[in-house]
Amino acid sequence: MAGATKSSLSFLLISSLLLAPSLSTSEATVGHNVPIASGLSWTFYQNTCPSLEFIIRNYLMSVFVNDIGQAAGLLRLHFHDCFVQGCDASVLLDGSASGPSEQQAPPNLSLRARAFHIINEIRNRIEKACGRIVSCADIVALAARDSVFLSGGPYYGVPLGRRDGLTFATINATLQNLPPPFANTSTILSMLATKNFNPTDVVALSGGHTIGLSHCTSFTSRLYPTQDPTMAQTFAKNLKVVCPTANSTNTTVMDIRSPNVFDNKYYVDLLNREGLFTSDQDLYTDSRTRGIVTSFAVNQSLFFEKFAEAMIKMGQLSVLTDNNGEIRANCSARNPRSMSDLVSVVEELPVEEALSEI
Repeated sequence: MAGATKSSLSFLLISSLLLAPSLSTSEATVGHNVPIASGLSWTFYQNTCPSLEFIIRNYLMSVFVNDIGQAAGLLRLHFHDCFVQGCDASVLLDGSASGPSEQQAPPNLSLRARAFHIINEIRNRIEKACGRIVSCADIVALAARDSVFLSGGPYYGVPLGRRDGLTFATINATLQNLPPPFANTSTILSMLATKNFNPTDVVALSGGHTIGLSHCTSFTSRLYPTQDPTMAQTFAKNLKVVCPTANSTNTTVMDIRSPNVFDNKYYVDLLNREGLFTSDQDLYTDSRTRGIVTSFAVNQSLFFEKFAEAMIKMGQLSVLTDNNGEIRANCSARNPRSMSDLVSVVEELPVEEALSEI
């Protein structure tokens, strides 16, 4: 069975890779009705690093063939970066004397450790091919898109030109900006409205839960001491086998129908009262979002379209561009001051003088 699953995933990855070149020529039609932030461009690295997207996708292919679970990890990393302080790769920064990093906030403790290593490995490969010109923030955004695509989801354009942040958010700020799994729809709609997301965006972005794993403690309040009445009986019974106590440290899949494939089955789960989190299932319970959930459950193409649009919007939250921020030499640490100053000087010089400075 495991062999068959791996074979099917390999087929999916190879099919996606073969399809990508033809899609990249038409990606201007996917989500390009979404306004683009000043300083970003669909062709930002077209002349300076034309192999950028190939480098990322080719490396991720090699990772996912052996561990498709990393796709969900990279997608979640992008969410947790953008929702807190904007898409500036601040979630990648290690802590310092100024305080603990965003990674130490409770919602980020379960981010996959390997996802951070994958981003840094991609950064190293890009620098080897093109020099240090691509930000960690752009790498995170592209890795998330390719994680979706290589898992069977939509291929969408990613506007590029983000710069890396110089600071990380406080733990309190992180907590205030990441919707918890026990939040209801009212809370989530209110939180994300402050970031200019409408209900369709919110339901579409929640569809990212179609891949990945969750720790039991994120949902056992729906099982113990009494069962949440919105949860299907058989589903709850099976979850109790995996999570026999409220503080169990086990994990389970987010989407019981196709946990490793990016599709619309997450919404089918909700229709059948098999959403894992309160924040998931309440989207179907709440009358404001119930119709959107249903439309995505019966029309995968519609879900893919709206998910792509919402991801492009999310990927532009409070971005740093132009001379703001920096291009990190190590995604987990700010550049030494002297290095940052040199890069800023080089970027402001004419091409001939910049080359002499380098």
